Amino acid sequence: MVGILGSSSTISITSYGYSCQNHCSSYVPYCAYLSSDIKSNRWCARSYGLKMLSMSKLGNTLFGFSKVDFPQKGLVLGSIESNNSSIGPQKVASVEFGSVCEEENKVIRKEMEIVDVNQLEQKLPPWGNSSLQRDLDFVPSGTNQSSIVSKRTATRDESRLYFLEERNEEVLSERVLRLSRSNKIRSAMELYRSMEYSGLQLSLHACNSLISCLLRKGLLDDALRIFESMRTSENITGHTYSLVLKGIANVRDCDAALNMFEEFERKGNVGKDFDAVVYNTMISVCGKVNNWVPTVRIWRSMKNNGLTGTAVTYRLLVCVFVRCGQNELAIDAYHEMLQNGLSPDEDVMQAIIGACSKEGEWDLARSVFESMLSRGMKPSLVTCNALINALGKVGKVKLAFGTYSSMKSLGHAPDSYTWNALLGALYRANRHADALRLFESIKKEQSCQLTLHLYNTYLMSCQRLGFWGKALQLLWQMEEASGLPVPTASYNLVIGACEVARKPKIALQVYERMVHQKCVPDTFTLLSLIRSCVWGSLWHEVEEILNQVSPDASLYNAAIQGMCLRGRIDLAKKLYTKMRESSLKPDGKTRALILQSLPRKSIRLKKRYHHHG
Repeated sequence: MVGILGSSSTISITSYGYSCQNHCSSYVPYCAYLSSDIKSNRWCARSYGLKMLSMSKLGNTLFGFSKVDFPQKGLVLGSIESNNSSIGPQKVASVEFGSVCEEENKVIRKEMEIVDVNQLEQKLPPWGNSSLQRDLDFVPSGTNQSSIVSKRTATRDESRLYFLEERNEEVLSERVLRLSRSNKIRSAMELYRSMEYSGLQLSLHACNSLISCLLRKGLLDDALRIFESMRTSENITGHTYSLVLKGIANVRDCDAALNMFEEFERKGNVGKDFDAVVYNTMISVCGKVNNWVPTVRIWRSMKNNGLTGTAVTYRLLVCVFVRCGQNELAIDAYHEMLQNGLSPDEDVMQAIIGACSKEGEWDLARSVFESMLSRGMKPSLVTCNALINALGKVGKVKLAFGTYSSMKSLGHAPDSYTWNALLGALYRANRHADALRLFESIKKEQSCQLTLHLYNTYLMSCQRLGFWGKALQLLWQMEEASGLPVPTASYNLVIGACEVARKPKIALQVYERMVHQKCVPDTFTLLSLIRSCVWGSLWHEVEEILNQVSPDASLYNAAIQGMCLRGRIDLAKKLYTKMRESSLKPDGKTRALILQSLPRKSIRLKKRYHHHG
């Protein structure tokens, strides 16, 4: 910034929003306030001629006048800055005189001289062959200031420097804070650099706001420069570390943030600089990419450094571990949270109920659920379903239906998952008749869309009870009414119900229907069908089934064992021989039944033959 002082004249200097006025009573044509990279070298030059050059004694910046003119009431001032062995002009200010008489102007014009370029070059320090650019642009004060500012990135090398008449650090910090919040990056950086060169320190709050502003615009390198300056001056907090680590993760990736975090741990004063917020930031960064392994390490490092996690810490840990399927770690984090006297929020408690349901910790899930109700929280439908499912897996039917009642009192409408969990609870408790009645009521009320799981649970109960008629009726409904593609498992359940009810011919019809619907039977289908035919003494059908499918040791074993138990030793021996010819290996039970069917003399001869062999 350049100031001009005149005799009995009021001078106003305006530059990018900062202005100052001065009144001089003595006759002085001009006074130049100059600054350089060296903070101690701030010069004020006062002269009656223009053949004066001011430069930094130790720095790399040369300041002076390259051209001075007084067109009517305006004055163009310039500065020459050396950068990479070239000297270029920069616009400094637009100066206006409040009142200058014509006589004074004449005197000033007589005393003003144009700087000889050759003379200026002789005064340059010997840093190489520098080229001097003499063209300066005149910008009147009425011009829009935004047109003056070139459209460049707010970086360290491109920031302008201002002469700061305001020396109050709090006032300047407040200005930087307002500029940062308004996302005026270049203005904030120029003011920050000017304070830095003037030996003034920006407040911690303003530094953090400026870093946040730079990171919002993706200017990570500029943010890191300010961050390193804060580390050097030890004017830094955990919030600053959090901002930088989050910015690195956003601009680069999670691994880069982890590497920087580890470097901070090795070189920094972890006990002084790091707080729980820094660790929470890294846990959140790892959680966004579902990377639970470094999350565990960060958690342990936090405890080793003597820090106690906050409620946010444990909420992040529980949610990350549950999302990554590490339910045991989630439960451990929840217990540690309670030991530290922290109260979990609704998200944590619902996540823990889901984790407990998968790990079989139904008692803990039930306790958390009751705690939520006592605190006036409203568990979600998903949470209620998870608890019902956990209770149903261990046969706690009464508790499961009690949770169902609480769910309805909370205003949740049961969905297919709710009904499937309740039907599963009844099935596991061997209350198959109750399961059939519940399914019929669901079907009658049409409270939800019947899913394949509900149908199969109903068919499983029919199989256990041998209700082949109900199973067959539901199978036709699945094929026609619901429009669902009937899978192999559903046909297997119906054939199994026929097997229990000793209805082999019905089982064969279901099998034929299954093949007609182009549903491929599996080994379980054929095993159930062979057992049904054996108990129905349909020997010819058994042989046809074995001939139609690829040789399978399990199918031959089931057929031979059934024939032996039914007294058809001749057919069993025939199949046994065919099984050995097909290079299939019989199991122990098949060999024992075949040996029992042989005469004792033949058995002794066979043992003797094996002994001599």
